[in-house]
Amino acid sequence: MTSIPDMRDLIAGYRRDLNRALEMEAMQVVPILGAALRDCWARGNTVYLCGNGGSAGNAIHLANDLLYGAGVAHGGGLKVEALSANPAVLTCLANDLGYDEIYAQQLRVKAVPGDVLIVLSGSGNSPNVVAALAVGAERGMATFAILGFSGGRCKALAQHAIHFAIDDMQIAEDLQLVVGHICMRWLNANPPPQVSPSAT
Repeated sequence: MTSIPDMRDLIAGYRRDLNRALEMEAMQVVPILGAALRDCWARGNTVYLCGNGGSAGNAIHLANDLLYGAGVAHGGGLKVEALSANPAVLTCLANDLGYDEIYAQQLRVKAVPGDVLIVLSGSGNSPNVVAALAVGAERGMATFAILGFSGGRCKALAQHAIHFAIDDMQIAEDLQLVVGHICMRWLNANPPPQVSPSAT
């Protein structure tokens, strides 16, 4: 019978790397994101999220959390859209304009000043999220990027970079959700004054 390698060293290493990342200065930027989301909620503006691969999945996950989880105690959350969620739109834009434009073009059509853009990226160098940040700035959005590795081009382009300098894609993707979940919990506990408590 073939022996199965022990996972305990991998688990210990993963836990160590994740804990180290959570001690980084990037966490000091999370309250700025939380405040921007709360202000966006108060104004009735929209939050947009985007990313590639696992980050695209995380964008959809966090859109759910902001729509429902952030306001579960108050009868409703933020207006939010994951730009990675509609395959018809993504394949149309990729086919007609090129993959680099799949998020930028959506923002050109939908975004207005006062909206919030959150880019999720491991490397920070994918051309489509770089283009999204450029359009976000043009449209008067508040732009954030949750990044790993060196932060790439997005680190300089985002108004607020939440940059975890860790060379591990899985940890980088985990941290996107950690940041989002922290914001969700804080928003649910601290809604804007005009958000009335749920009657249920």
